[in-house]
Amino acid sequence: LAAIGMAVGAPLIYADQAHSMAKVRDSTGFSKDVCAVVLLSNIARLVWWFHERYELVLVVQSCLMVVAQIALLSLVLRFQPGSYASSALRADGSSSGRPFGFWTWTSLESYIVFLVCYTLFLLALQITIGRVSSMYNALLGLYALGLESTLPLPQLIANQKRRSLAGFRLSVLAGWSLGDLFKVVYFLFLKPGSPFQFLAGALFSLSVDIGIVAQAKMFAEKTAED
Repeated sequence: LAAIGMAVGAPLIYADQAHSMAKVRDSTGFSKDVCAVVLLSNIARLVWWFHERYELVLVVQSCLMVVAQIALLSLVLRFQPGSYASSALRADGSSSGRPFGFWTWTSLESYIVFLVCYTLFLLALQITIGRVSSMYNALLGLYALGLESTLPLPQLIANQKRRSLAGFRLSVLAGWSLGDLFKVVYFLFLKPGSPFQFLAGALFSLSVDIGIVAQAKMFAEKTAED
């Protein structure tokens, strides 16, 4: 049951967010960078499996997360208020001035092309370097799970800049918090032999989740005072 929860629970966290955006036809409030973190980290984690051979349930989880995030990203792009290319500010309130316009593209095809190239690049490195270098594989694991642990960070930053959590579903926050807490328990007590990167990443994510919970309370009180 714990394994099924690990595999299926994480992608389902975003179902309510997707439903909300489709219902109101507006993706304001949800940071598109969350999709970037999830996709880049899970693709790297899948490539890392070729060396580390961690549990199959975590492989299934990553595959489902990639599919779920591409679907969510398509909704974010469809219902974003205006074009990223023609606006000085993105929907999450932050500046769009990034090198090569990274992750500010307007068509889903651009994201797919980038993700395919990114995957092929990591696979090429794994074949040429990962087969002979244990240090490279350790760094790849740190990169994949370290990046994954920053998942709530873009949302934390977007909330702070807008001084509001409007448009961001608290069900996602609850899912993040409970999921990260479950991961900590899972890797500490159920699978203590798992690579240490999993536990370290879960602990960091949980600390950011707590920060967003504090924002929810702080900004709710500010709104009530106004």
